[in-house]
Amino acid sequence: MNALIHWLETSFTPRMNKINNNVWIVTLKDSIMQALPLIFLGSIFCMLAILNEYFPWLPNFWIPFGWTMGMISLIISFLIPFNLMEKKRLRKQRINAGMAGIILFLIIITPQVITDGQPGFNHSALGAGGMFVAIVAGLFAGFVLNLFGKFSFFSDESVIPDFVRSWFDAMLPIGIVVVVGWIVVDIIGFDVYNFVLAIFMPLQNIVETPWGFSLMLFVVCFLYSLGISTWVLTPVLNPVLLAAIQANIDGTATNLVTDPTIYSAYLWIGGIGCTMPLVFMLIRSKSKKLRALGTASLAPTVFNINEPIVFGCIAWNPLLMIPMWLQGIILPLIVWLFTKVIAFAPIPMEMFQMWYCPFPIATWLTTRSVSGLLLMLLIFIIAFAIWYPFFKAYEKQEMEKEAEVVAKG
Repeated sequence: MNALIHWLETSFTPRMNKINNNVWIVTLKDSIMQALPLIFLGSIFCMLAILNEYFPWLPNFWIPFGWTMGMISLIISFLIPFNLMEKKRLRKQRINAGMAGIILFLIIITPQVITDGQPGFNHSALGAGGMFVAIVAGLFAGFVLNLFGKFSFFSDESVIPDFVRSWFDAMLPIGIVVVVGWIVVDIIGFDVYNFVLAIFMPLQNIVETPWGFSLMLFVVCFLYSLGISTWVLTPVLNPVLLAAIQANIDGTATNLVTDPTIYSAYLWIGGIGCTMPLVFMLIRSKSKKLRALGTASLAPTVFNINEPIVFGCIAWNPLLMIPMWLQGIILPLIVWLFTKVIAFAPIPMEMFQMWYCPFPIATWLTTRSVSGLLLMLLIFIIAFAIWYPFFKAYEKQEMEKEAEVVAKG
């Protein structure tokens, strides 16, 4: 175990932190985070749309949902190149890069919209269904604008005003982005949209399996237990999770692995790793240190904020890292068993991104089912059982340290 911890600390974590701080990865993470207000608003409108089932005379809340969550990919295609220019210190190119990203994204999805015969602003490609395509379009536009970031047709001694120079200088990189998109999509007739989806579809298929579900959440718990922000996984996981819940909303699939399932309905009670049971144990601990930590962590954990407890006693503590990893392996299998195999509890079918909503309120809002509440309670009990023996070993260790301090004092 000591050898493993040493390798994780000296080799694995520094490499992960290097990836986490890579300008392209940071750009993707920041872009998705900046789009969260639209996702949150879409979540609210989606929940309000439930009222239309019972009160048909109310306004159709699916319309504002379409103008928020339904625009998420379009916004992402702008934010990625925009933010990349910020990171590369090419601020004058920000707007041009963002515009180029939107144009390329719309070029890519246009054949798909026409083929389906749907009005553009109602098409799933503009919403979560086009996230991966938006990321590709945004990255390509950002790449081209970055290449020509310091390019100019004019010398520094030119008497032409700066704003006029910037107009002409921006024409070349934007023109390259547009022409490349035009040639590939319209002239060659290559279906970029479905090609990109085909590349990422295996990831969607893997995640929507019991072992893929567990693998995904194990990786999340593993990284978090090392003190590495799980936002590093945002560019990969968020498009998959958002597309899955969008498919559920559209009635075209029954995907279990979605944001509402993980963060609101069943799994991460108290935060990633289902840490609320551990907080309750800490509060009743015989160790003064652990009891103080548990008391301080109680209020945040009610709202599923568990940084205090993770960085207070879990991160880099082998006695508590292991049960956190087990939570990521065992709990998803339990949820899969009682939703997909036995069909005891329902799969969340509404968009609900308010991860800070306390359990079991969030469970009720996402499932509207007593059986859903019972499954959440079962998850809590199993998580408690996983944490308990490791916690007792950790508590004993801390009590011995406290006893030594008292004896010396």
